[in-house]
Amino acid sequence: MRTALVTVSLIVTTLLPQGAGAAPGPLPARLADTGGGSQLITAVAPAPGSTTGRLTWWDRRAGRWYEAGSAPARFGANGLTEGSTRTQGTSTTPAGLYALPYAFGIRRAPAGTEYGYRRVTADSWWCQDNASAAYNRWVEPLPADCAPGEAEHLVTYEKQYAHALLIAFNYDRPVRGRGAGIFLHVNGKGATAGCVSVPERDMRAILRWADPDRRPHIAIGTEDGPLAITRY
Repeated sequence: MRTALVTVSLIVTTLLPQGAGAAPGPLPARLADTGGGSQLITAVAPAPGSTTGRLTWWDRRAGRWYEAGSAPARFGANGLTEGSTRTQGTSTTPAGLYALPYAFGIRRAPAGTEYGYRRVTADSWWCQDNASAAYNRWVEPLPADCAPGEAEHLVTYEKQYAHALLIAFNYDRPVRGRGAGIFLHVNGKGATAGCVSVPERDMRAILRWADPDRRPHIAIGTEDGPLAITRY
């Protein structure tokens, strides 16, 4: 009997794929792309319709990813959607992999911040007017071709924009009607209009952690399914 059991065990072991039963590696190691840098932020929702999830920031050292911090995250009021086909005004957070060009805020940058940090003033606006030459850009002051009703007056979002990072969604070559003004910022009262938000203490920690020389990106997606973060 013992000989038979050993034989069966050997057969099963041979048939199993290599690494079967092993614990999965850290999330960044399972992504299709991480942006090529050695820092990464992942923002994961349980499902496309979720308005909450988890944000984690990671460091890559000696060829392996290590978790540097984690926080509860909020997403758009209508959940997540594919970034490449998103429609402006849908209150959805765009899934995908994005650069983080610069930081900004109404309050001073946290001590130790190395990112370029732009202070918000009374003249600071984010233009979301599809007819404007400044579509999806920070402007000071508001240009004549950007309607005030189609722009965010940044200083009025005292809590949310105390500190923020620009997510480069639809940013380098803006497609009209896809969306504008997608940020990683401090929590407001509830779900966002399409941004990703975290508690203020965690936003401050992220700004102290982020090193522009290490080219951090943010990957946004769901745990599995068509918007699975591992696709990006």
